[in-house]
Amino acid sequence: MSISMYEASAPCFARVLRALDGILLKAQAYAEERKIDPAVLLSARLYPDMFTLTRQVQIAADHAKGALARLAGVEVPKFEDNEQSFDELRARIARTIEFVESFKPEQINGSEERELTFKAGTRELTFKGQGYLLSYAQPNFYFHVVTAYDILRHNGLSIGKRDYLA
Repeated sequence: MSISMYEASAPCFARVLRALDGILLKAQAYAEERKIDPAVLLSARLYPDMFTLTRQVQIAADHAKGALARLAGVEVPKFEDNEQSFDELRARIARTIEFVESFKPEQINGSEERELTFKAGTRELTFKGQGYLLSYAQPNFYFHVVTAYDILRHNGLSIGKRDYLA
């Protein structure tokens, strides 16, 4: 039995974004309980040359909304990267979930062979739809969500696999 491009994308992105939202909510409460300036957690990173927690969340959201837009052949919405609080990051996640869930299966299904060309930094990338979803969009999305999780876990937040898997 095969799954559709829609089933492999929109519901998966939305579920993990909801889990990330829950983790950020716990992080916000953790900062309040421990009297930690939220900016300390938001600017935390695993290693000096890696992105901060805030940037990890922004990029995860970008991959989710970008994947659905590209697969459906619509313009990728632009979100300003100006979040400076847990509430603002959670609002970005909510907007992303709303966008991801706005797609109908018929907009995504059949995109397996659609040629997609887009810029990633200074490079121009070209994929077929299924290859893009499975070898680029999803791995990047999961990488940034897991890195956000790891940053918070490393900083003492009591979360586990159940929080990630939601």
